[in-house]
Amino acid sequence: MQQAHVLVIGAGAAGLMAAMQLSRKGKKVLVLEASSRAGGRIHTLNGEGFTQPVELGAEFVHGQLPVTLALLNQAKIPYHSAVGDMWRYRDGRFQKSEQFLPHYDVIIKKLNALQTDITLHQFLTTHLAAKKYTETCNMLRSFAAGYDNADPMRFSAFAMRSELQSEDDNHQYRIQGGYAAIIAYLEAEIVSHGGQIYLSTIVKQLHWQPGQVVAVADDGREFKAQKVIIALPLGVLQAHKQQPAAITFVPPIPKQEQAIQQMGMGAVIKLLLQFDEVFWERQALKKGADHDIKNMSYLFSGEAIPTWWTQTPHPTSMLTGWLGGPPAAELKDATDDYILELGLLSLSNIYDVPLTQLRQKLQAYQVMNWLAQPFTMGSYSYATTATGAARELLLQPEAQTIYFAGEALYDGPEMGTVEAALASGKHAANAAL
Repeated sequence: MQQAHVLVIGAGAAGLMAAMQLSRKGKKVLVLEASSRAGGRIHTLNGEGFTQPVELGAEFVHGQLPVTLALLNQAKIPYHSAVGDMWRYRDGRFQKSEQFLPHYDVIIKKLNALQTDITLHQFLTTHLAAKKYTETCNMLRSFAAGYDNADPMRFSAFAMRSELQSEDDNHQYRIQGGYAAIIAYLEAEIVSHGGQIYLSTIVKQLHWQPGQVVAVADDGREFKAQKVIIALPLGVLQAHKQQPAAITFVPPIPKQEQAIQQMGMGAVIKLLLQFDEVFWERQALKKGADHDIKNMSYLFSGEAIPTWWTQTPHPTSMLTGWLGGPPAAELKDATDDYILELGLLSLSNIYDVPLTQLRQKLQAYQVMNWLAQPFTMGSYSYATTATGAARELLLQPEAQTIYFAGEALYDGPEMGTVEAALASGKHAANAAL
């Protein structure tokens, strides 16, 4: 039996951050990861026909985020601005989008007037029911599904309010070499301070009593410590017992298990396409774009794959497609070929390029359906009306022995981001110390 001061279950950003903090303080740490790689929902891909590293998971640093940027600077990992123009394609026209949301001031006023939290669906149908707000309501639903990967029937109106009032479109970055550079740094720091990382180690049971935990893997291996930090994705924590990644607590922790089920886990499909040329700039001008779209970062449309982005400011021939929320969940069992066809059809409709021509131009592609991944079972968390109370409960350690960490446990506008995961891991380590 392997023994340590602290077990960390899950080698995503939160788990690795917690393990690094603990190992730097002289604690013996064992990190147990079900997958064959560390990183979790960070997955940078090199090669496979792409001319640069590409992100199957987390891609951007959304704003001046203190924990992420401090870690990048500490590790001497370069990053660069990824700010560009937002465009919309609707009714056969390309329009640069200066204002994200019509009736923004009205929406904020009505959201600020709420005394108690309700779902986004309830807010829209109750407070924006007038016909003049129809387009705005549709855009908010799409935003919740796309950006938050959320189901509007469960998504918190308070969370939407916080998000709309804290948008930082002027600061967005990409990391040189991809987010994998952060993961590699965290791994190296853990190992250099005496920690160990066990990959392909699927923890099925966690036996515990105050001051002692024993994690039992599916192959019978056992790992013992005084404390444990559970840094698993919310989707895995919500899994049914018969699913591969599900973990059973012995004895049960019913209050925490109930709180976990009350939180929201999103779905997303990410489609990366590398072509032989940047055809979309020429085609947009042909279709009447009012000016050059060379600086386009995002394009929003009503197509099956509605959101696309470029590698702005770098002029590469890659497009990334994004489908989130309930529409992505409906495609959980779709094949990669089917999703690829949806993406190419969407681009064909937007840019008037025949499907056969797009297929010829395609040099490399990757589809990542995060809901279908057995050790993530979703993209990232979103706030339901019950999330606040559930999070508060989960942040209280059980008998100073079981601690939870992860982006779902972060309380702030960066919920669902790598920043949230890193900050939560740091907090859990400090609590365990």
